[in-house]
Amino acid sequence: MEIKTISILGCGWFGLPLAKELIKDGFKVKGSTTSTAKLSLLADKGIEPYMINTEGENINEDFFNCDLLLISIPPKVNSGQLPYPDKIKNIAAAAQNASVKQIILISSTGIYQDGNFVVDESVIPNPNTPVGKELLTAENMLNEHHSFTSTIIRFAGLIGPDRNLAKHFAGKTEIANGLAPINLIHLDDCIGLTKAIIAQKAFGKTYHGVTPDHPTRKEFYTKACIVSGFEKPSFKEELLDWKQVDSKNIAEILAYNYVYKSWDLYFKKILKN
Repeated sequence: MEIKTISILGCGWFGLPLAKELIKDGFKVKGSTTSTAKLSLLADKGIEPYMINTEGENINEDFFNCDLLLISIPPKVNSGQLPYPDKIKNIAAAAQNASVKQIILISSTGIYQDGNFVVDESVIPNPNTPVGKELLTAENMLNEHHSFTSTIIRFAGLIGPDRNLAKHFAGKTEIANGLAPINLIHLDDCIGLTKAIIAQKAFGKTYHGVTPDHPTRKEFYTKACIVSGFEKPSFKEELLDWKQVDSKNIAEILAYNYVYKSWDLYFKKILKN
């Protein structure tokens, strides 16, 4: 089946720049927002804008008239909103009614507990946080549907424009768990991976969107602060609870070439800017 129209549910930090790139590639893109003020912004970018409320069961049908639905809305535990799995249930029902054939869910590697292990997509998550449990419920719910094919992308910690994580560590001392490996991915690679899945029609799998370079927290954030011009932090030389998230599916199925396969490339970009 040829993919011509893509609906992106959630045009935020990731969804909006992804939509712009997909339009460049010749796709028709519909985008959702919960803010009337953002409708004109989406339209200005060439995105067909929709106000979508996932709290109710009656969701705008025209938005779901697409070949591929990408869901990019994060869980918000204790927000007073409808629980995340219930939102996904409503979305899945609307997608089924519209005969959507392909769904991509943006999930998170936070679905895994810090089990002092290296994990890839073959390891079944056993989440021990409220967000992790909601993500697993949502993933399983979509995977159990038979009217469409579900693809799961679990992104690691997000870094990139307006997300220089170094600022959270600048000048701090005695930061715990300095020897734990980091699990991060840059926005450019979030977009690149997603586009590769769509271009190759590599649907129906789970992918860990994580850069295959895992320096320690101490190594990464100390250097990130230095190149960003922030005050240097200090970390405890200790290894507490940790996990290292790898991806065999990206290497074996997509053969994707990361923009930032090494974090030194990211640091060089910061210095140039």
